[in-house]
Amino acid sequence: MALRNIVELGDPILYKKSRTVEKFDDRLSQLIDDMLETMYNANGVGLAAVQVGILKKVVVIDIGEGPMELVNPEITLREGEQRESEGCLSLPGKYGVTVRPQKVQVKAQDRHGKWQVFTGEDLKARAFCHEIDHLDGVLFTSHVVGELEG
Repeated sequence: MALRNIVELGDPILYKKSRTVEKFDDRLSQLIDDMLETMYNANGVGLAAVQVGILKKVVVIDIGEGPMELVNPEITLREGEQRESEGCLSLPGKYGVTVRPQKVQVKAQDRHGKWQVFTGEDLKARAFCHEIDHLDGVLFTSHVVGELEG
């Protein structure tokens, strides 16, 4: 495993769409392992591959319940609404209140290509939405109501 550099605001890659993963190989596993190590080192709860400069649909999340690996994730259900403070490892020190679904369901593959379904509420739902947005080149700032702080 290796720490990767986290891309910060100002780098145009953050606004690009990520590509679907088609090869489930050792390189993908290494990317996922590196992303987890990088996320934990930065005290984050989620990280998208684009945030380490890789335009692939790969996300890792851990809200304190253990790591989740999502390859080619897709939100299949959105319910309710929540307004909470949100930040991003690519915008260090910046926070804002966002409007997100209260509950989401996500379909994704694991590092071996096996499909799985995750359901998340509250922080987990925000993390899913935040990281999957990154794969479409969307930053949390587009969901901020009011002023960005920090």
